[in-house]
Order: sequence, then C-alpha cells, then structure tokens
Amino acid sequence: MHTTLDALEVVRCAPTLLAGLAAMEALEQAARVDGPEAADLLASAIEASGDDLTAIAAVHAASAAGSATANQLLVPLLASGVPYLREHAAWALASAPPVTQAVPALRGLAAAGGFTGTLAEATLESWGLLTDDTCDDHANLPVEPRPSGESGFTVAQLYLHADIDGTLSAAGQGDTGGIATLLVQLGDALLDEGTVERVLTLSRGRPGRMDVPRDLANAGHHYVSVPLPGPVRQAPDAWPLHLAARQGLRRILKAAGRVDVLHLRMADVGAWAAAEVARDLGITTVLTLAPDPHALIAAREAAGTLSRDNFGSADHLEHLVFRFRLLRDLAAQASHLVVFPRPNLAQDLRNLLQLDPDDEHRLSAVPEGINLAPLDRAAEEVPAALRGDRVTADTASALAELDALLDGLPPGRRALPLAITVGRLHRVKGMATFVEAWASDPALADRCNLLIVGGDLHHASDDENQQLALIDATVPRADGPGRGLLLAGHRPNGVVAVWLAAARHGRPGLAAPAGVYVSASLKEEFGIAILEAMASGLVVVAPRDGGPATYVEHGVTGVLTDTSSLDTLGAALASALDLASAPGATDHANRARALVTERFSIQTMASALAAIYTKVTHDTARHQS
Repeated sequence: MHTTLDALEVVRCAPTLLAGLAAMEALEQAARVDGPEAADLLASAIEASGDDLTAIAAVHAASAAGSATANQLLVPLLASGVPYLREHAAWALASAPPVTQAVPALRGLAAAGGFTGTLAEATLESWGLLTDDTCDDHANLPVEPRPSGESGFTVAQLYLHADIDGTLSAAGQGDTGGIATLLVQLGDALLDEGTVERVLTLSRGRPGRMDVPRDLANAGHHYVSVPLPGPVRQAPDAWPLHLAARQGLRRILKAAGRVDVLHLRMADVGAWAAAEVARDLGITTVLTLAPDPHALIAAREAAGTLSRDNFGSADHLEHLVFRFRLLRDLAAQASHLVVFPRPNLAQDLRNLLQLDPDDEHRLSAVPEGINLAPLDRAAEEVPAALRGDRVTADTASALAELDALLDGLPPGRRALPLAITVGRLHRVKGMATFVEAWASDPALADRCNLLIVGGDLHHASDDENQQLALIDATVPRADGPGRGLLLAGHRPNGVVAVWLAAARHGRPGLAAPAGVYVSASLKEEFGIAILEAMASGLVVVAPRDGGPATYVEHGVTGVLTDTSSLDTLGAALASALDLASAPGATDHANRARALVTERFSIQTMASALAAIYTKVTHDTARHQS
C-alpha cells in the first residue's frame, strides 16, 4: 500500500484530471493506514496554491486519517472563505467518526441550504444527528393486494426532473426531454415484450399528499409522482431535495409491494436517493452508465478551459467530484451496467470509466429505441393529406397547427424548406447556437426557415428564459416570423411526428419539401429525436461525438459536425440541405428508415433490457436461496 506521501504524488503528478480523481481513493487508503502521521502532508497539500484537485483529494484523505486529523484540518475549513474547500470538508467529514467540534458549523451550513448544505445534512445524518422522518404507516396509501398467481416481475424506472404521464403532454417543456419520452414508450414496450408484468415510472410531483394509484399492485404501466417541496427546480439545482426524494421513493416502493429491479439512469439526486432506498429495501439495481461528468472533464481539459488551478471553482459550480464519485458508487451497487454504443466504446470504458469492456457478465451495450408507430402513421398520412385524401383527426389537427405557424411567414419565404429541431430549451441542446449559426450567414438564412419545437414559451423556466434571451439577441421575437424563425414551444410526441413528416414532404404554399433536421446539442449520449427524424426520412445534422456517430452515415443520411462552432454548424446545415435535395435523396431516406427500423425500435430495446432484468432477477434469487 502506498504511504500518504507516495499517494499524494500520484494524485499531484497524474497526467489528466480524471486520472487524479481516480487516484483519490488510494490516497484515502494510505492516509487511513498512516493516521495522524499524515496530517502535516495533507495540510500542506490543502494549503498549496495552483493545484485545486490535489487540495480536494487531501481534504477527503484527512477524513480517513482519523478523528484527530479530521478535527485539526477539516473543522477550520467549514468556515473557510474558499467555497470549494468548505464544501468538500462538509462532505468528507461523513467518512470520519463523529467530530463534536464540527457539529455547530455543519448545522449552520445545512440550514443555509444549497449543495453545500445538502452535503452537511448528509454528514449529520451519517453521524446519527439527523433523523429521516419517513413514515412507515401506509394507511394513507391504499393499495389493493397484489394478485396471486402472476408469473412476471416488476421493474421500476425513474426520472425526477420531469412531469411524466402516458400522453407525453409535457414533452419538451422544462427538463421533460427525451428521457421522459423514452420511459413512457419503454415501459409500454416492456409489457408488450411479455416478461415484465408491471412497470412503475416514477417522476416529479408537486408538494402535498402522495397520490398512489389504488391499483398499483396490478399488472400494467403505472405512473407515480414523488411529492417534492417548493418550486420546481432544474436538475443541476435539485440536490437539496435529496431527503424529500428519498422519503417519497421509499414510501412508494414499499407501498408497491415486490419490486424486482430498479433501473437508474444518471448520477443525479433521484438516482442518489433511489439507490439508498434500493439498498435499504433489498431491491436489485441496474444502471445505465454514461461517462458524465467524465467526458465533460476530459473534453474541457483537452480544450484548455479546465485545469488544476481552476478546478475548484468549476467543481463548486458543477459538483464534478461528487458526480464522479456518485456514478462510481452507483456502478458498484448495480448488478448490471448498461452502456450506449459509442464510436470508441471500449476505449472510453477503459479511459473514462475504468471499466473492463470485455466483462459481458456485468456489462451490456444497449442502444436506445423509438416508437415507430406514430412515425409510420405520419409517413402515410402526411403525403395522403397533400393528395387531398382523408386523414385521421389527430393528423389533420397537427397539420392545421403547423400551417397556422407557417402562415406567419412572409410570402417570399414560403417557398423555402424547413430546418426543424426538437428538444428542451437548454444550453446543452444548442438551440440558441443553431439560430445564431443560421442568422449570421445571409446565404444560409435565404435557403431555409427555422422551426424550433420545445420549451414553455409562456411560463418559462430559468434555463428556458436564458435560451430565449440568447435567441432574442440574435433574432428579436417580434421579427422572428418575418425573418424565417418560428418558435413553436413544446408539442406532444404525436404532433412532432406529423411535423417531421411535413418537413420532409412540405406544405402547399407554405413550405417546400426536402427539409432537414438539426441537432445542435453540445453532447448526445444517443439521440432519440435524431432517430425519430431519420425514421421520418429527414437528412439530419448531429454532433460528431457520442452516440449519433454510430448510426448517422456522414454524407449520406446526415452530416456529423462540431456543434460548438457557429461556422461548422452553419456549414453542416448547408450540406444537409444539399443532401436533402440531391439525386438519390429518396433512396438515402429509405436507407435511414430501414436502419432505424431494424436496429433502433423501442421493441428491440425492450427485448434487450428484459433479458438483462431476467438475468439479474434470477441471479438475485439464486444468491438468496
């Protein structure tokens, strides 16, 4: 085992930030062995300037060196004027035996709230000084007894930053993005697959009495809301909801009776709370593992925007170390790990996540899938409407909504195709960048109109307001339609399917055919909306990094590009418009659709996951017998 001096050198000399983060655990183990003798070395590392990462590592090592060292080094940091040191001291103390001198400061931090307060709260709880007031009396949760003789099993899935219902009525609003669509469609597909008998989809609820369906024990897809206090918080600001989320999840999962598998999907407050509940209740977990924040840290370090001397301030804002270690802990607890296909998957698993890509017993690559039914219907009915044939009321209504928007365009722009994008109005989705890339190139702006689908335009969240302000700075809202920019707000999934088909086939006198789809996201782990666009026959623009590069055929079915650059994004849009109107465009559209149908349907995804759920359930039963 390394001594503290050796282990500190490993952290200090690590070639990358990720390597330094990975070396923290060995430093803590060395400090645990050296005990109080490690104090002076750790104090020097904490006080040294220019290496925030090593300072953070030393803070956590101090908690492992025993009560005396924790008292000497960490208690003073609870009042430090350096925010990231104060925060890490509050967190690290949870790993030390109770330190009486730290309690008043921790209580003060907990009362002040925020992420630092959440960590202080967790430390006090680990010391037995904060009680979880979860009520185990479920008299107000009237659930009918579970029917006997059922042979299938139950899967729970959650995303606490969205309002999820079976109609997807809030899709594209706030944080209700692609994952909400996925959970609804996947839950239904799992039931159709036949192995899973019951799916519980858990999402955000409003304060007040918990509303649990009386038939929750019955087979089927159930939507249950976890009541969370206060106003709606966006995902990066939701950490203080940890205790409330845990209490609500525990009550729901206990009321639900037997839950065989809980599928977690990211290192956020919901997964943190749910993993604790699963551990307490003996529920097996499966984790979809994306390299977040790992890929973000690596990319920013490579770009020169994140380094050891500014890591502390970045970490204080984005909780990089906490998310890094939370993902590690979630992965360690999970019985099986699911990863998305990526161009360099094996390399990323080794370098970013320190996982063995050949461990097939515990690791599976499963692409996301989409529900093709509404897209198939739209592909048939939108051309039929162009011919004057009768279509369903839903398609007719969706086309009427689109035509009303397009009618705001000046006559001179109604002969242009549409460039459409669908998603949340959030920085990572790049909507404002897309608008700027288009508007800043007059030749490009003269080639197409932009249709932005997503966001709540009337009761915008902070994230949505930020993006709307950036868009308005490029094209003022009042000038938008006149210049060819249409902001549609969020729309249900079925309406979006019709609009994608209309972008391809055009609308008489309002939009030309041969439109394209653009994803300007800074990152896409996979890209459900991109797949839906390809299934609709649209040429797509997509980020070159991440999942899309595994299925977008560059120069044929779409254009892969650096979406962070205005120039490259604009050039990609121009290339996509060329592809959409080129000879052979129909053949390429059919090729894209065939690919999606064969490899990326929601049924294919459900079958792969059902096999994993079956395996881990049987493994758990075997270990318990």
